[in-house]
Amino acid sequence: MYAKQVSIFLENKKGRLAEVTRVLADEKINIRALSLADMTDLGVLRLIVDDRAGCLRVLKEHGLVVQETEVVAAEVPDKPGGLHHVIAILNADGISIEYMYAFCTKNSDNAMVVLKINDPARAVATLQKNGIRVLPEDVIEKL
Repeated sequence: MYAKQVSIFLENKKGRLAEVTRVLADEKINIRALSLADMTDLGVLRLIVDDRAGCLRVLKEHGLVVQETEVVAAEVPDKPGGLHHVIAILNADGISIEYMYAFCTKNSDNAMVVLKINDPARAVATLQKNGIRVLPEDVIEKL
């Protein structure tokens, strides 16, 4: 019940992000969610896309360094306190979050939060036990 994100390692130089978005646009790969983290010489672009296999293939063909990472995608009520509710559930069970990012969907009253957790199986079990919907990759790709 996990999702996979595509992580792209980019040099911090002008035009690198535009190169990635152009390649994906040309291949008609839709970005559903993203996070961009800046480090000194490198940036990490994390993506949830509608065609992960195609995304990995085309980015590798363009010489970019990419990897897949297992993440947990949970539905969060899109209202004040919605995110806190999910975080509090994980915290109460001693589950640490390495990083996260969120996105809203077109046809829902909920948002999605993408969580990188060192023990995803435990996180999924905890969330589901507490009535939080965890979505698999094939569902996320269609949101």
